[in-house]
Amino acid sequence: MPDTVLDSPVEIAALQRRTVRVLAAGQVLGGIAFGATVSLGALLAADLSGDESLSGLATASVTLGASLCAIPLARLASRRGRRLALTLGNLFALVGIAVVLVAAASRAFPLLIVGVVLIGAGNAGNLQSRFAATDLATSSRRGRDLGTVVWATTVGGVLGPLMLTPGEAVGQAIGMPPLTGAYAFSIVAQVCAFVLYVIALRPDPLLVAQRLARTGAAPGGVVVTEDRPRSARYAIFAVTGSHVVMASVMAMTPVHLSHLAPDHVTLIVGTTIALHVFGMYGLSPLFGAAADRWGRIPVILLGQGVLAASLVVAAVAPRNQWAVLVALLLLGLGWSAATVAGASLLTESSATALRPRRQGLSDTVMTLSAAVGAVLAGVVLGWIGYGGLALVALVIVIAVTVLSPFARR
Repeated sequence: MPDTVLDSPVEIAALQRRTVRVLAAGQVLGGIAFGATVSLGALLAADLSGDESLSGLATASVTLGASLCAIPLARLASRRGRRLALTLGNLFALVGIAVVLVAAASRAFPLLIVGVVLIGAGNAGNLQSRFAATDLATSSRRGRDLGTVVWATTVGGVLGPLMLTPGEAVGQAIGMPPLTGAYAFSIVAQVCAFVLYVIALRPDPLLVAQRLARTGAAPGGVVVTEDRPRSARYAIFAVTGSHVVMASVMAMTPVHLSHLAPDHVTLIVGTTIALHVFGMYGLSPLFGAAADRWGRIPVILLGQGVLAASLVVAAVAPRNQWAVLVALLLLGLGWSAATVAGASLLTESSATALRPRRQGLSDTVMTLSAAVGAVLAGVVLGWIGYGGLALVALVIVIAVTVLSPFARR
């Protein structure tokens, strides 16, 4: 569909439904590519560096890439639309994969880190998809549409790591360097996502929303004219705080479980993280619908309550494997409720012209804070243990809860 002028509520509603479908499909493809990258990055880092302690640099580099590019891509979207920003993210990821393949073939560890940073920059575009789902959403469906796109991440996030074994077979057949076979699937997925956005993300939802804001022709609830910076700041804080809590505790859980059950660590860790990922994404449409029905702040506070329950369980019974499993499931659910509602609150608290910049700022603060939190979590784990880490994280949950009245004013 060309970038035509749309004015009637029926046409705008139809475009929004199609936009959500396109973004959800793009999230599936992006998740396949990114899931394989995260799984392979640590293995390649350990192999090329010869030091397992450096394997964490791959994950840190992905976060760094996403943080560096979140604001520039958001500003580009503000000027030129979502389509260009999302496709540029795909190109960053493709270039990053190519650099990783060269690094693996030449055994160059520094070059590997450069490639992973570029892949992380591509993930910054992937993160913008959830905000693109809100550009033309009405206030009564904003949370549900955002939650639907977040939910689509589940499919790609599960399929991506499962591509490792068949990817190795494909990689050997076509002569790819060891441990890089799954990147063949990543390349195909990124190219498909690129083509999808170029062809199907038309008209561009953000450009349409900006035009409607200028002309005043938008149907009720689509365009936000009143700017509420205090609510926007609280939304960024709530999303960041919830993400730091989740990332810090989740990052240390495999290490903690390896001490509890060294003989069955892969099974226990795999099951626990799988349930955690389900909690993060599986119910996001329901939390989005709840945010539309009950309000954004009540669902943010619901998320804080679930996060608090998770942390209390982890603190009370840190040596019980089943308790840790329940805690990680609740941790994912609490994160989902808080971030879906928080992203919706940020969108509707920002005038349409200011949305992309604040959304990019939110992603930058969120990813950088989580990276720092994960590093500090390792220090806290060694100092006061897993239960102590849960209690420290609980302080952030309390802060998000206590500060919520400021967003209502």
